[in-house]
Amino acid sequence: MTRQDKALRGGARLLAAASLACLLASPAAIAEERVTAMHVFPTNLIYTKTFLAIVDDINERGKGVVRIDVLGGPEAIGMFQQPAAARDGVVDMVHVPGSFYGANVPEIDAMVGATVTPMEARAKGGTRLMDQAHQQRFNVRFLGWIDGGVKFHIYMANQPKFGADGVLDLTGVKLRDNPIYTAFFKALKATTASLPATEVYSALEKGVVDAAAWTQIGLMDLKWDKFLKWRVDPAFYTTDIGIIFNLDRWRELSPEAQRIIEETIIEWEEKSYNDRQADVARELAELERRGMKVAAHSEEGARKYLALADEAVWGRMKERLAAMGDTTSYDKLRAIYHP
Repeated sequence: MTRQDKALRGGARLLAAASLACLLASPAAIAEERVTAMHVFPTNLIYTKTFLAIVDDINERGKGVVRIDVLGGPEAIGMFQQPAAARDGVVDMVHVPGSFYGANVPEIDAMVGATVTPMEARAKGGTRLMDQAHQQRFNVRFLGWIDGGVKFHIYMANQPKFGADGVLDLTGVKLRDNPIYTAFFKALKATTASLPATEVYSALEKGVVDAAAWTQIGLMDLKWDKFLKWRVDPAFYTTDIGIIFNLDRWRELSPEAQRIIEETIIEWEEKSYNDRQADVARELAELERRGMKVAAHSEEGARKYLALADEAVWGRMKERLAAMGDTTSYDKLRAIYHP
């Protein structure tokens, strides 16, 4: 049995017990359909707070029809194991970045490299294509793209250096990695260590890593700004956080329960997008007030830097799709997500 299998099996036992407790604790709600849910990030992060607010909204609208019981986060099942838990029916619904399972659903990279908003992607048919890919490849429904439009920066403990070509030079830098930026960091020839977000503070404290990429918001919530004093501009990519739902369990829900869940999530795509854009401006200003310094690429260096990022993520998607025998999805998604 692999380490991941053991983690999932242990998590399944915990979730089964928690699910039973939820059902027994509320006899009056027996008529309601019950849905179990998890989130990959800790509850102190804004992304998880958004998800919990969505759950509250669904539960309010769904009284007497459907109720979502949140069973925990990465403390119950590891963040990188949660997508498989949704696929296998260990839990019904998971709030998770698509890159955590992008090797299974390569189409996710279209969100990472997107130049459109979640609302534009949905209006142009992108969300429908994304959902079809999830159903076909991962036995889940893709219900929505939440907190979209937030970009990423590389943050560093020491002053960044730039190469003769004007692009960030990561020689000697120990950079925390994550599936969303792996291809880009390889293109930058970075030395990386893949760590869950929950382990990065300790790694920074011990000097295991001295740089990390993260979104434009949340660095202070994680307290990484205690160690990371430089921000590299420009920002790149966009968050790819979505809500996925086990396909077999979804088909068991009543049409009314499905409608309530889906309509609520669609509304929150736009609300969370707008809320996060306001947060980005506030948080960048607060970090600079606290002493965060900015190391900006030159105009030409920035062009090359962003081109590397763009080529890395779209190239990865094209390569993965080709390996699966899919020769049509790339062009369709590129036209919608990166017109």
